[in-house]
Amino acid sequence: MPESTRRRRDPEARRSAIVLAAAELIVEVGVDAITHRLVAARADVPLGATTQYFDTLDDLRQAALALLVEHVEAHLQRMRDALAADGASAASIAEFVSAALTDAPAVHADRAVVTAAVHDPKLRELIRTFSHAIIGMLEPAHGAERATAAAVFLDGVLWHSQINDVPLPRHIIETALAGILAGDQSTT
Repeated sequence: MPESTRRRRDPEARRSAIVLAAAELIVEVGVDAITHRLVAARADVPLGATTQYFDTLDDLRQAALALLVEHVEAHLQRMRDALAADGASAASIAEFVSAALTDAPAVHADRAVVTAAVHDPKLRELIRTFSHAIIGMLEPAHGAERATAAAVFLDGVLWHSQINDVPLPRHIIETALAGILAGDQSTT
């Protein structure tokens, strides 16, 4: 077959498609439910391609989770930037979180990573780092205890959004954060 009519393969694009498909499936069906067959079908590649690029299903899962972690890290950076620009008031935090909750796939991806961390000690440590990052963003303005309580509340807001299929209204988030963050800062 002449070179011009043969379809050229792009190994890196194929590998990326497989990882993206696995990440999408982790979000949809959970980390333990993905299989080579499901991933190959989603990526529109032959079944053997998944094992060509990943020796084991665990290797594929890890690559997919790493991609999801990148998305969570990007979200944290956007939060860091927003709070640096607007301050760490209950209103500005609620505004950022409410806007973020409208991106349902991002919320599901975040929760998929957290769920996977329950059974994966390395991933669990990374998720703790993310939680500490949120606390670190809020602590200078609100003290360690209130920042920790707010971070736990925000984690709950994400779970609520995923479980109920609708985001918590902004005014509820802001009211709750105002209560969590209010008070005498000298005791924290």
